[in-house]
Amino acid sequence: MRGKRVAVLESRLGREMVELLEKRGALVLHAPALAELPDIEPARIAELVASLRERPAGVAIFQTGVGTRALFAAVEACGLSKFFVGILEKSTVLARGPKPAAALRAQGVRIDRHAAEPFTTREILACLDGLPLKGARVLVQRYGAANKELDRELERAGAQVLEVPTYRWALPQDTRPLEALVRALEAGELDAAVFTNGEQARNLFAIAARLGCEAAVREALNRVAVASIGPVASGALRDLGVQVRVEAAPPKLGALLSALAAALGG
Repeated sequence: MRGKRVAVLESRLGREMVELLEKRGALVLHAPALAELPDIEPARIAELVASLRERPAGVAIFQTGVGTRALFAAVEACGLSKFFVGILEKSTVLARGPKPAAALRAQGVRIDRHAAEPFTTREILACLDGLPLKGARVLVQRYGAANKELDRELERAGAQVLEVPTYRWALPQDTRPLEALVRALEAGELDAAVFTNGEQARNLFAIAARLGCEAAVREALNRVAVASIGPVASGALRDLGVQVRVEAAPPKLGALLSALAAALGG
């Protein structure tokens, strides 16, 4: 990767990614494309837990580690941790991947089902196979945006979906690095771009639209090696008309960077 010009759009682990790529000799443009904003209301959480006292959830789905930790922190702030864990003991608890699973274990919560890799909605739905969903309440820990496909399929099965927002995705407060990325793409100054979340792609195109150059950014991305962490991010990119040349398997950071290095020639 020596001398290759690579854009990184990751925010939370962005600095670590930059350092790993620079150790491989890459020239990195870091343009954080996503802000995670708290979106949890203690009063609403208390109301939700109280409603579960009257009618427990048959299934509880935890989709992210950061969201699961935020939910339990809010429950603890309401003084309802012990009660909430007791409710989950009567539910079928599903973890989307290793991060929510670790957060649940830290709270002493039993996990009944684990979604398989690559941890997409398809694997969550497969995990629900055989469960009595008709008429059941299903608690869904929401990530940065609503999982509309999951909600739709649950409702189609006759379940009542209880979405629990914990954080939401937004554009970063400082969009200048993204604007610089748009200009670098337009100028043909990059060899690759790395996406670890589909929302990063949507936010990049939101900035491109603001600057009046969506088509130019799309064309530029289709000339470079676009690398995706997994099927969800790849789907968002393809929806935007961007060809994905590298997709991590399994959907993990190490596999992503190794695959990108191979695509760029070592």
